[in-house]
Amino acid sequence: MNAPLRVGFIGLGNMGAPMAQRLLAWPGGLTVCDTRPEAVRPFAEAGAAVADSVAGVAEEADVVCVAVLDDAQVRAVVTELSSAAAPGTVIAVHSTIADRTAEELAVTCAERGLELLDAPISGGAPGAKLGRLAVMVGGSAAAFERVREPFGCFADLVVHAGEVGSGTRMKLARNLLHFVAFTAATEAQRLAEAAGLDITTLGKIVRHSDAVTGGPGAIMLRDRTAPIEPDDFWLSILRHVRDLGEKDLGLALELGDRLDLDLPLARVALERLGPGLGVGAGDKTLERHNS
Repeated sequence: MNAPLRVGFIGLGNMGAPMAQRLLAWPGGLTVCDTRPEAVRPFAEAGAAVADSVAGVAEEADVVCVAVLDDAQVRAVVTELSSAAAPGTVIAVHSTIADRTAEELAVTCAERGLELLDAPISGGAPGAKLGRLAVMVGGSAAAFERVREPFGCFADLVVHAGEVGSGTRMKLARNLLHFVAFTAATEAQRLAEAAGLDITTLGKIVRHSDAVTGGPGAIMLRDRTAPIEPDDFWLSILRHVRDLGEKDLGLALELGDRLDLDLPLARVALERLGPGLGVGAGDKTLERHNS
């Protein structure tokens, strides 16, 4: 039976620290590194090895997790790792960076016999503390299999998205939904406020109902985005979603018009909901265009 992989962790910030904490019990051992002594101290007290440099982590680990701030920091860390790590080492970048950055760094690593994975995460610090992150991994199938078990310490969903860069592209698509939804939430708040409503109560209603229904992810069940064929199981279901959505969006837009409030995202949603679901525009959208 193979010995457990030795794991290194670089970057003990808001996300990295709770992720690394869940690796303290990893049987292969944990080596950590951060530029801030106060970030490293709790790990040393808990029994982790501490490296005073990135290269020091590379010398001690078979898998190195990187959770630093941005592309520039990732490039600097991976460059130092690639100069010190033994061939066969897997470098997993959890930071959200450009997909092309991941691809370029993977080429550099491969020249030195190393494997780079782009492995961005979703779930925030609460998910990290609970071990309930989702990790989207881009890289070779063999490297993915090596990291699946240690990643399971801080994540309960670890997926192989495809080749290097695919993990980042999946994270960007996921966060597109996240921040467009945040922007829509601000528009909904403005409508409620203009109507004289308590927007903190609106927030409670949204959080309560999304916890039950699953929010936007509840309709993300198809395996393609093309128009739905007439005999497809999803046709009647998503037409129903479209009809309800167009009715409610139309009513919200009418309310906004009465309150002299522009709702640009709602207008776009009314036009694009049906086509986006693959069922075409419904009667409410056509009526509004023709009025």
